[in-house]
Amino acid sequence: MTTIRDDQWTKIYEFLGQCPGVYAGQETQCRCFIEGVHWVLRTGAQWRELPEKYGKWNSVYKRFARWNEKGIWKKMHQQFVDDPDMENLILDSTIVRAHPCAAGALKKTADKQPKP
Repeated sequence: MTTIRDDQWTKIYEFLGQCPGVYAGQETQCRCFIEGVHWVLRTGAQWRELPEKYGKWNSVYKRFARWNEKGIWKKMHQQFVDDPDMENLILDSTIVRAHPCAAGALKKTADKQPKP
């Protein structure tokens, strides 16, 4: 199941083709990468929990981080923020789920309190 409709993907891929310094690579692999990033952001899961169908989690993360350093995600957001066809794809803090540990949840570890 894809999370990005074909018409949305066409717009994204055209945008990436116009971004200097972005290597989009083969279209099917690039779409898989974008959908993997989308999955992580929507679910709030850790990168290590990324399903194999999106690729190796570490490779997806490293590419995500490189694009982040180059400002690609910010440019993409600015490009599509006013496009009503892309509204369910634009991820912001109102729909991104945080992992429980980001909210201060206790770790599931053995109690290490000293015995009296």
